[in-house]
Amino acid sequence: MPTRFFVETLGCPKNQVDSEKIVGTLLAEGMVAADDAAAADLVVVNTCAFIHDARQESVDTVLALADARRPGARLVVTGCLAERYGDELADALPEADLVAGFGVPVTLTAKPGRRPVPSLDLLNLPRPPATAPWAYVKVAEGCDRTCGFCAIPSFRGPQRSRTPESILAEVDQLAAVEIVLVAQDLASYGKDVAGLGAGSIVPLVEAVDQRVARTRLLYLYPSDLTDALVDAICATDVPYFDLSLQHVSKPLLRRMRRWGDGDRFLRRIADIRRRRSDAAFRSNFIVGYPGETESDHDALLAFVEDARLDWCGFFVYSEEDGTYAAALDDKVDAALAAERLAELRERQDAITAARRDALIGTTVDVLVDAPGLARSHREAPEIDGIVQVPDDLTVGGIHRVDIVDALGPDLIAVPAA
Repeated sequence: MPTRFFVETLGCPKNQVDSEKIVGTLLAEGMVAADDAAAADLVVVNTCAFIHDARQESVDTVLALADARRPGARLVVTGCLAERYGDELADALPEADLVAGFGVPVTLTAKPGRRPVPSLDLLNLPRPPATAPWAYVKVAEGCDRTCGFCAIPSFRGPQRSRTPESILAEVDQLAAVEIVLVAQDLASYGKDVAGLGAGSIVPLVEAVDQRVARTRLLYLYPSDLTDALVDAICATDVPYFDLSLQHVSKPLLRRMRRWGDGDRFLRRIADIRRRRSDAAFRSNFIVGYPGETESDHDALLAFVEDARLDWCGFFVYSEEDGTYAAALDDKVDAALAAERLAELRERQDAITAARRDALIGTTVDVLVDAPGLARSHREAPEIDGIVQVPDDLTVGGIHRVDIVDALGPDLIAVPAA
């Protein structure tokens, strides 16, 4: 009987891509996927280490799967937590048979005294065809920015862009209807490669768009959102802009080691809406960063009201060891940060609901992901809301529907007349 494996993935879409590469290697070794950890001979946990809550969730998941696995099954911990904490994590989790950083085969049988040496490149490993009508494709690894709050470059390393040929080959291999391009700093794709350079994301988007019905981009740093890139995104007919803004107060953004300010962001959003009135916007913001004043918070509240973004995430600042912000003074009281977070979420919830309700009575094209569940260009997979459609609409098909109602964050639609 072939060895059975189970992979649990935590964290962001980029981790999902890594997990699919791991799955590809296990399938190539003749293993077969198990439905759950209790039925597997090999259990792999791909962890997240972005903030404290993500690290705790990763540890809790490892412990839960250690209990759930069958006798004799091996448990391997990989991903960001394994890479960032290595031997320390191995000592703290004796339940794991192996703590494997990036590029370490999860099928190593011996538990070494020290961290094993990487012997493969996850970024360019093959993947099995997509099991859903959409798939993430990671175009680069690492990040060259020095944002004050972020530890990712310390364990993911500097930016390392893939060749366009390898990316397009993966797109073809996945055979998905919608491709979602991701990276730590997507718009900077190619800057680190001689012969590619700044702006290389534009021809890449155009090439992907020639191959699939839908091309979506996630994680765009605002300073690299050029006119050419905006035009390329709009030309895909998925005018969805996921902007990494983090805040709008200029003094606080500089303290974050970030570019921009609220006025610049509002001008850019207005410019995009002039080009595509149906453009959808998502962003994330950090609340309670060291030195955030009441004036900074008021500026963010005003921006949220003025920008009218479709989707927003708000997160309380998490102090990360080794980052620039960890040494800053003027820490924001946790209770105050929580109060600011609640105020922002309440305001944005009303805006998101209004943006959703304004679509009732319109006709849109949706991609059906599963029976009864679809998405228009406004909804990124696994992140935003969905469009509820009749169960008999073909999965993987793009259908024109009329929006007739709303329920929670979701829209309800019927086939267009």
